[in-house]
Amino acid sequence: MSYYQELGLTKEPFSTSPDPAFFFRSTSHLQALTRLEIAIRLRRGLCLILGDVGTGKTTLARTLLANFPQEDGFSFHVILDPSFESEHQFLLRLCRMFRLQGSFRSTLDCREAIEHYLFHGGVVEGKTTVLMIDEGQKLSLDMLENLRMLLNYETNEYKLLQVVIFGQMELLGRIRRLRNFMDRVALKYIINPLSEEETAQIIRFRLQLAGREDAQQLFTDSAIRFIHETTQGYPRQISLLCHNALEALVMYQKTEVDASLIQELIQHESRWAEAAA
Repeated sequence: MSYYQELGLTKEPFSTSPDPAFFFRSTSHLQALTRLEIAIRLRRGLCLILGDVGTGKTTLARTLLANFPQEDGFSFHVILDPSFESEHQFLLRLCRMFRLQGSFRSTLDCREAIEHYLFHGGVVEGKTTVLMIDEGQKLSLDMLENLRMLLNYETNEYKLLQVVIFGQMELLGRIRRLRNFMDRVALKYIINPLSEEETAQIIRFRLQLAGREDAQQLFTDSAIRFIHETTQGYPRQISLLCHNALEALVMYQKTEVDASLIQELIQHESRWAEAAA
């Protein structure tokens, strides 16, 4: 009998991959998603989504993409790692993403081509070009300055390029040093960890999506309380701990995840961390 069948599941409920199907609409995440959609559709320009490691920023980004499924008039482009060695390398990447033709030997060549592309697409064709940047904390001051210059391309009514940056909290300090950049942020939002109630909801939500009919009974209330205390409500840590708990259920042939099982897993992780230190 497989791991899934043993637990009454049809698929993995606690994967840490950013699957939009498992996007949990907590108060914080839903507000961020809704406000992002509005800002993009109104072509407000620059959106900044910040959060600590493991708060669900990448899953939020994938869900945002999924909410514009082959929708006419929207063109999304994604940079997963913005660690560019020079501004020319960054602008050249944009030219290739936009499928522009030319040699682009200088930054000026790139900027002129990008400006023409954005104007033709945004004004002549009425399309909305969206650039999404994940791991935004890796953006250097030079890259931020280049983004600021691209955001200068606009009509009297809207920005020609929509930029959405997802980054860790450390990015905020760097941006604050660039007053001209900070002034261009149309949407600033910080994703908060989940409350204890939301921790219980995300666990049951994921179990139900994975096929467990009695999801509410698999984890006891005391177990969820320990999970929240240990993870502090960070979705990635919740998924890791819950996955380990389901493995333990199978190994120990138990029927529910209780507080003692979670405590045992926490102690095991503590011993592992001490040994690795």
